[in-house]
Amino acid sequence: MRKRRRTPSGGSAGVDGEGIKDIEAYGVEGWLGELARDLREGTYVPKPVRQVLIPKKQPGKFRPLGIPCIRDRVAQTAALLVLEPIFEADLEPEQYGYRRGRSANDAVKRVHELLQRGYQEVVDGDLSNYFGEIPHAELMKSIARRVSDGRMLKLIKAWLEMPVEEDDGKGGRRRTNRGRWERKGTPQGAPISPLLSNLYMRRFVLGWKVLGYARRFCAEIVNYADDFRVLGKAPAAEMLTAVKRIMEELKLPVNERKTRCLRCPEEPMGFLGYRIGRNYRPKGRGAYIGTRPSKASVQSICRKISEWTAPRNGTLLRGQMVEHLNRAMTGWANYFVLGQVSPAYRAIDRHAGGRLRQWLCRKHKVRTGGTVRFSDERLWKTYGLTCLGSKPQSLPRAKA
Repeated sequence: MRKRRRTPSGGSAGVDGEGIKDIEAYGVEGWLGELARDLREGTYVPKPVRQVLIPKKQPGKFRPLGIPCIRDRVAQTAALLVLEPIFEADLEPEQYGYRRGRSANDAVKRVHELLQRGYQEVVDGDLSNYFGEIPHAELMKSIARRVSDGRMLKLIKAWLEMPVEEDDGKGGRRRTNRGRWERKGTPQGAPISPLLSNLYMRRFVLGWKVLGYARRFCAEIVNYADDFRVLGKAPAAEMLTAVKRIMEELKLPVNERKTRCLRCPEEPMGFLGYRIGRNYRPKGRGAYIGTRPSKASVQSICRKISEWTAPRNGTLLRGQMVEHLNRAMTGWANYFVLGQVSPAYRAIDRHAGGRLRQWLCRKHKVRTGGTVRFSDERLWKTYGLTCLGSKPQSLPRAKA
């Protein structure tokens, strides 16, 4: 079986194994010219998508990710540059995912704002395999309302129906064409998939308002990708019934096991890695509705730190190890900046310091006195390990 290559940017190649270096060796201009000719003459045919499994935050759980060939990624990105401005004007303000000028933290802030305004009845919604369940016929109708070019519509349909190549569990690969047989699904990982998923989710957000549920329940949806919350002033159970009615029309199955009704802040809610609910000020100075990194999010970054500092990475240089840890911790902290972040930062600092100390003791065969030889101060000041605990005062939205 041909060995899979990784592109220089760190991404994986598709089923053809072609990487950026191969394209550069062939000649970028010539390669792009051939792709443009195939698109122009209608001879372009997308190749199968390579499927890999990405670990979720929950141990043992995986999310399928589709990796198209570079040729198909370039074609999709070119189409996206044309289509995105057209559909951006149509997307609803309640949608925050995959949009310029909007972020996951903006969605979290909106949920927080609504809770403070008394929208405390919550439907914590979850869809079963949203990207894999989007029906092609209905999605193409949404696209065709704004795009009349038959060649573009044909391209989008071809991308929706690309075969998938996956591990057969026996060391080989197998190809399936679920998209064409079942006429549903868009591969997660394809450049155009975020736009298509937003476009179909718009039906739910718009339907909620057009059918009068927003006014009837005094409720608003906050949506990011396939994640959504409904916050209102009517009983959450009634709002959930309406949600299920719309989703049934959209042919999107609701995950009954994960979807729940609650009243916040009496019961905290999770959203995009944050825990949103009742927080307590230091020294018994009262409570407030606030955000903080969820326990699962803290555990997730700690697992990554543990994996990096495992014995199998003992051959790395000290500077390389510190660089890996700093990159992971800083990236995590750049996202988790809302609300009461200091306790989470301190917990991660303790874990990172302890794991790096263990790694250094193994590397230098230090059996006793590790906390003296590799003190926290030395790890931070001499070796350059990031100390997240020093960051909150510089974050405008953080509360230490």
